[in-house]
Amino acid sequence: MSLPDPTLARLQGEVTAALKQRFVGRDEVIDLIALAVTAGEHLFLHGPPGTAKSALIRGFAQAVQGRYFEYLLTRFSEPNELFGPIDLVKLRDGTVATVTTGMLPEAEFVFLDELFNANSAILNNLLTVLNERVYRRGAETHRLPLLTFFSASNHLPEDDALRALFDRFLLRCHVDHLKREAMPQLLAAGWALETAAVPSIAIKAEDLRALGQQLYRVDLSPVNERYAELVFRVRDLGVALSDRRAVKVLKLVAASALLCGRMQASLSDLWVLRYVWDREEQIGPLAALIDGVLKQQADGQSVHPLAAVPESVDGEEIAKLLEKIETTATQSLSLAALANLRERVADLTDRAAWVSDERHRSHLLERLGKLAEKFR
Repeated sequence: MSLPDPTLARLQGEVTAALKQRFVGRDEVIDLIALAVTAGEHLFLHGPPGTAKSALIRGFAQAVQGRYFEYLLTRFSEPNELFGPIDLVKLRDGTVATVTTGMLPEAEFVFLDELFNANSAILNNLLTVLNERVYRRGAETHRLPLLTFFSASNHLPEDDALRALFDRFLLRCHVDHLKREAMPQLLAAGWALETAAVPSIAIKAEDLRALGQQLYRVDLSPVNERYAELVFRVRDLGVALSDRRAVKVLKLVAASALLCGRMQASLSDLWVLRYVWDREEQIGPLAALIDGVLKQQADGQSVHPLAAVPESVDGEEIAKLLEKIETTATQSLSLAALANLRERVADLTDRAAWVSDERHRSHLLERLGKLAEKFR
């Protein structure tokens, strides 16, 4: 059953399509932003500085008529900087109240950069915000209008308390520097972006909220059995996909169908499981597992762009190229040569993640990981 929804048409035609024109090579992130917003779930972007993570979220916020809050966290950030200061006038009367005007509690879209700089005071509040969409301070309870929470960091959490915060982000996407061949297009688009006017508002936050309510009308029965099997296979890879998260991922499956104009899920919508990883080394094996399932999808269906399966990769060819790089790495190299090798290793790592044989893929990724460490 198709879904002729004007909000969906505007989201795809006036927001995501426009962003893809402005941000070269970032279609994956933009499609995940649309998925997160439709599902009402949270998105975490992981990658080095300078990869347009902040600009992408900001670009989306500019195209949506909704209250937006953005902040860069440091080790010294205090809760007042996010949630608002205490109202001193009311405090004189013996009432503890927070001035939330323009702060996180009033936002429909929130972006916190360098999330894992959060200290314990901020962390405790954020867990409640992400879980329950509630902010509490003393006797105060604020019900938040939050639709989607975005965050970014160039590192993943190691502390248990921070991992609990990371767990609240259902979608995780690794964002890396663009490849060499994309640089001319990137420079042209980047310069145009610097000089472009702020785009007109294309869609309202309440429209997106209404679109998200249609998730619960999507028929998931065609994928339920296969999905249940995949949950255990994903866990076998070491991904901490709890029962709670497994249920929440069904919202992403339904959102994928919805974004394709369907009210019935299909096997192709299981692509969303590529983005439930916990650690960087899980990205390749998880993608290979899900792509094996996606190859079985039926023809003639309306499928999400991220459901496409990359062409098979020749592992032997990658191994030969890797041997050459390993030999070159033993020589004395200039800074420019090192930068070139670093880029080649990154490119081979991307390709190796799609090698179909699991043992061969793991072996290649291990060797490439050691080289990447050497070139840092």
